[in-house]
Amino acid sequence: MKPRLIVAVAFGLGALAGGIALATPAVAGTYDLVIEEKTVNITGRDRTATVINGQIPGPVLRLKEGEDVTIRVTNRLDDMTSIHWHGLILPSEQDGVPGVSNGFQGIHPGETYTYNFPIVQAGTYWFHSHSATQEQTGMYAPIIIEPAKREPFRYDREYIVMLSDWTDEDPMEIVRNLKMDPGYYNYRKRTLVDLIGELTNARNSEERGAIWADRLAWGKMRMDPTDIADVTGYTFLINGQSPDKNFTALFKPGERIRLRFINGSAQSYFDVRIPGLKMTVVQADGNNVQPVPVDEFRIATAETYDVIVQPKEDQPYSILAESIDRAGFARATLATHEGQVGTIPPHRPRPVLTMADMGMSFGPTGLERGTKESETDRPGHVAPMDMDHGSMPGMARGGMDHSSMPGMSGSNMQGMDHSNMPGMNGSNMQGMDHSNMQGMAPNSAAPSPSGGMDHAAVGHGGMAMPDPLVNDTGAPPGAKVLSYRDLKAAASPYDAREPDRTIEIRLTGNMERYFWSINGRKFSEADPIVLKYGERVRFRFINETMMPHAMHLHGMWMLPQVGNGDRNPMKHVINVTPGAILDVDIPADAEGGWAFHCHLLYHMETGMMRKVVVERQSAELQ
Repeated sequence: MKPRLIVAVAFGLGALAGGIALATPAVAGTYDLVIEEKTVNITGRDRTATVINGQIPGPVLRLKEGEDVTIRVTNRLDDMTSIHWHGLILPSEQDGVPGVSNGFQGIHPGETYTYNFPIVQAGTYWFHSHSATQEQTGMYAPIIIEPAKREPFRYDREYIVMLSDWTDEDPMEIVRNLKMDPGYYNYRKRTLVDLIGELTNARNSEERGAIWADRLAWGKMRMDPTDIADVTGYTFLINGQSPDKNFTALFKPGERIRLRFINGSAQSYFDVRIPGLKMTVVQADGNNVQPVPVDEFRIATAETYDVIVQPKEDQPYSILAESIDRAGFARATLATHEGQVGTIPPHRPRPVLTMADMGMSFGPTGLERGTKESETDRPGHVAPMDMDHGSMPGMARGGMDHSSMPGMSGSNMQGMDHSNMPGMNGSNMQGMDHSNMQGMAPNSAAPSPSGGMDHAAVGHGGMAMPDPLVNDTGAPPGAKVLSYRDLKAAASPYDAREPDRTIEIRLTGNMERYFWSINGRKFSEADPIVLKYGERVRFRFINETMMPHAMHLHGMWMLPQVGNGDRNPMKHVINVTPGAILDVDIPADAEGGWAFHCHLLYHMETGMMRKVVVERQSAELQ
């Protein structure tokens, strides 16, 4: 087949930002991608971006299930680059992660590297750089794979809705700022004026005491409950267009419109809604699910959701993707003709973290970690920070007095002695073995509402621990917000059998010094997690931080244990909410070296990443 140079491809019927010309979508075959720098103007100021074939996002790759593809990538940068085919099942050597994928060390400046792999799936995916911070500067693009068989749903037309976040800052400057001050981008911190207002509005001395205790507790932890996202000040884009450019998707009243949502941002979660329209979710992370009508859904960094809408009125409808810290919208408009503009509502109130989001799982669980050599935490990796629980107001070790903490009922929480709880060493909170704690079912098909641990059963009383599968978007009463529990695979090659073993995956780090880790070790300090080919492994995610983490495993599917048996969804990204515990099964059916990391770019870059090696029992560790 004659090679084709991929030029700009239409995202549905709309135009890309910056006046880039459109072309007919390419079909599967041979492709050429060119990576280079280009001056762009997204916010009114000229900045240097990393582009694919001259555009942001890069061109749509339209592939076909069952075909082989050849993709030649030419690096015209001064630095190394790479492309990872996010969510695609392919050989390790084609996965595109330097130093992790088998034999792949990146694409040198001036070099053309050729990827060759079969297309064994269908659905909505994307590709992006896996080198340094190039993804933040524009190096990402959609992948649409046409199925070999007819899909179990119908639609009249489709649009890609690729969400992303743009900053005029140098990404490495962002990292330096965060290391200097983890709250550098938290522009809405609680102030002295806020405190005075809260105390003035308190109804009695008990409420004022609770307010003081709450402020002192957060101060002792050197944290801020308003720090919902590490980085704010982004301009949020849809298909490369800022909100004022208003990407427009045309429709005729009564048509069924498929919207392929891709969160290609570096660091942002979005709450998505289309006021006036119900959305029916038909795919999650590229895989068909039983249709779920919803009003809203939260899309974590790197997730994809396909929805179908059917606007019946001749009017514009706003597609709204609001960042979870309520700092801004990415927006587009469904319209019957060009020039129509949908309305943008006021921002919903920003969320504020509570002590419940801090979780109760500080330290090893006693489960294995999957490394060939035994592993211990490195100093300074404490969750969510270097906390001395004994010095926190009302948090004395061995005799935890919750009555002085806001929202705690002293009547059922007094004198809580952690040292008497099975599997928990109350003296330092280390060695905590959740598998021995009453209410924790290590191999249950579905975690309890608290994410695996029934905190009421261990005496936490009035402390409402987070449900890892519930997304509080601030939706009005009665609105249906998508949960992982709603996702039932339309078909799955995997049964509901019990795992062969369970591995603890504690999400850890140090916010004050701004580094992130897995099981108390940064990527540079950690050994690979080794899986046996053909086994089924359960990763027990325990989020010891107060931030969500979008955990991505390359090369294999992850099956969150949400109570749907052999219809648990197949996902390539799992959102693990603050303070929560979530079990995820992994059929280890792909040999080789694979990246495993948080898809929040600055979390990955500062350490929240591991190499996973799947090997046959006779193979040597790679």
